[in-house]
Amino acid sequence: MTHVSSSSSGQFAVVKKCREKSTGQEFAAKFIKKRRTKSSRRGVSREDIEREVNILKEIQHPNVITLHDVYENKTDVILILELVAGGELFDFLAEKESLTEEEATEFLKQILNGVQYLHSLQIAHFDLKPENIMLLDRNVPKPRIKIIDFGLAHKIDFGNEFKNIFGTPEFVAPEIVNYEPLGLEADMWSIGVITYILLSGASPFLGENKQQTLANVSAVNYEFEEEFFSNTSALAKDFIRRLLVKDPKKRMTIQDSLLHPWIKITDQYQGYKNNNTVTINSMSIGCNISRSTLVAFGDQPLKMSYQ
Repeated sequence: MTHVSSSSSGQFAVVKKCREKSTGQEFAAKFIKKRRTKSSRRGVSREDIEREVNILKEIQHPNVITLHDVYENKTDVILILELVAGGELFDFLAEKESLTEEEATEFLKQILNGVQYLHSLQIAHFDLKPENIMLLDRNVPKPRIKIIDFGLAHKIDFGNEFKNIFGTPEFVAPEIVNYEPLGLEADMWSIGVITYILLSGASPFLGENKQQTLANVSAVNYEFEEEFFSNTSALAKDFIRRLLVKDPKKRMTIQDSLLHPWIKITDQYQGYKNNNTVTINSMSIGCNISRSTLVAFGDQPLKMSYQ
């Protein structure tokens, strides 16, 4: 592999663009700084790196990043990942400030499809946010997205209670803030926050500081401000409301979200563009609307090499 350029970095990881010498194919190389000792606070533990790599090994979906190879040197574990060169959804949104409902649902359907696949494998991402959703190519009418960064992802074992305090304050679910048992439902909360941001350009729970933000999340303290949502449909708001529910068991599941009329009618809407009105079953929604490594192969541990 030949280093081409650096692209992004986090607290203990740096992502660089690299090129395979034999083929010329470009990849993203994620350098994860290893923790030197178990008591050290710098770097990532071997257990956490193993977990991320094993999850990446398991997944293969058009809307999820693909792992190609793993290397290790004295200081880092290096993940060779599919190169996604269209930039973050966050930056795309920052340029446009907010999206139309049609644009938002184009992205959301892809996010939901990716998350549905992960949840079918009992994988919770736990860090869904616009920065972790990348565009393959931003210069096309309908950009395709990839969910990235599985550093916090976990396989959910329903027989064992799992608790943790992690993630990005604006996007974490109340059960994370309150140190309660966690499951796939936490991702659905994050999708609700992402949807709010896509439609408004504003963050629903952002406070003056981290503590206030977390307090807003715990209290589910948000509103649809007229400044941002005056032209937003009732269905779009209903979609968000059904995700930003404090009780995880009452929150929409991934299956519920894909079947929600706001998402489901988007494809139907394409066939009705000459009609301004799309009517939804009033029994199901209650309204009608208008819309204009450390990895193992089998049981054998992978012997990692480095260059």
